Amino acid sequence: MNGNTNIFIKKKILIYGLGKSGQSSLSFLKKKNNKIYLYDDKKKNLIKADQIKKICFDAIIISPGIDINKCKLSNYLKDNLDIIYTDLDVFYSFNKNQSITITGTNGKSTTCQLLYEVLKKQKLDVRLGGNIGKPILSFKKFDKKTLFVIEASSYQLEYSKLFKSKYAAILNISPDHLERHKTIKKYVNAKFKLLLNQSKNSFGLVNKNDNRIMSQIKKIRYQSKIILVDTALENKFLKRFKNENFLSGSNIENLSFVIKLSKFFKVSNNNLIQAVKNFKGLKYRQQIIFENKSIQIINDSKSTSYSSSIEILRKKRNIYWLIGGIPKKGDKFILPRNYYKKIKGYIFGRNQNKFIFDLQNKIQIKKFLNLKDAWITLSEDIKIDKLKKKTILFSPAAASFDDFKNFEDRGEYFNQLVKKYKSA
Repeated sequence: MNGNTNIFIKKKILIYGLGKSGQSSLSFLKKKNNKIYLYDDKKKNLIKADQIKKICFDAIIISPGIDINKCKLSNYLKDNLDIIYTDLDVFYSFNKNQSITITGTNGKSTTCQLLYEVLKKQKLDVRLGGNIGKPILSFKKFDKKTLFVIEASSYQLEYSKLFKSKYAAILNISPDHLERHKTIKKYVNAKFKLLLNQSKNSFGLVNKNDNRIMSQIKKIRYQSKIILVDTALENKFLKRFKNENFLSGSNIENLSFVIKLSKFFKVSNNNLIQAVKNFKGLKYRQQIIFENKSIQIINDSKSTSYSSSIEILRKKRNIYWLIGGIPKKGDKFILPRNYYKKIKGYIFGRNQNKFIFDLQNKIQIKKFLNLKDAWITLSEDIKIDKLKKKTILFSPAAASFDDFKNFEDRGEYFNQLVKKYKSA
């Protein structure tokens, strides 16, 4: 799109939501001779709601955190769905750079970060952004050859209309964010927008071992070339990667996608292996924060559902599991019975009844008002445990907003509890 044919040049644009994404959209679009109006449910001194209804906007840029069904301008947005866009749409309208976009319920950030490290090792000009933390419109110095690795959430994809990615990957799908999407079908549809928007010269990589993904693949004929990623087939190659940061089967899944994607860019086996060996993982994602001969402590604060905790529960033995927060709608604890005996559960928080209902008669459980109390009891219990090697797993399987700002805040709080324990 060039000149005035671009729908984001010399237009009246409303930016709804002024978090990181909204701020970067503002900074970018105001340089394109647009008349920008700002609105945020939580901020004052912006355009008033009644004024918005009097203006004929050309586009509304909605931040990922805005739920159309629950925000203050809900009815207005529903009446104007045809002009709602995302920062991904804005990015694509100005930049036709090659991009690799990754979505899925679990593992998006780790897969994106690892792929980024692999491509850097190959000395490619690559940028990492999107849902992983750096808004896609915040990048300034790059040229037409720059490659973008983008993490995309269902929130970003839900209202996207223009965005296309030459390489797209859907890692896995399990029930998540149903408080917003309402049904698993709508959640799946949001994820699959990534493939639906692709053209004939594009590639869509999907998990062959995920039933929900394969069911969706069979329903629709996609323009792009669909590539089935089978982690079982990758296992022989995966054995060459010895990295303790890959604790679970889910990370093997992530690595399988990285291997497949790296082949498109002719990454050498040596560069791939070296990048993976040196990969330290991301904070609060199956992160080993302490280890000695008898105890390993893992901070997996990013875990916000049972599905994100299950794989590591399978992997480890003699587990002391800290679990609690705001449970996900429709989330189910599915773990073979033979794993139950090795898990002791420490349930904390105001929403503990849901976890007690799910886990009672399956694993040993104790309940607490808060994480600190749970940690204190766990610390005492583990001292009298005669088992040789024990794992303390902080993998809450729930959202953090009951007592914490976000999963990072929750993860850091747990780190401080461990720090006091180590110094005691």
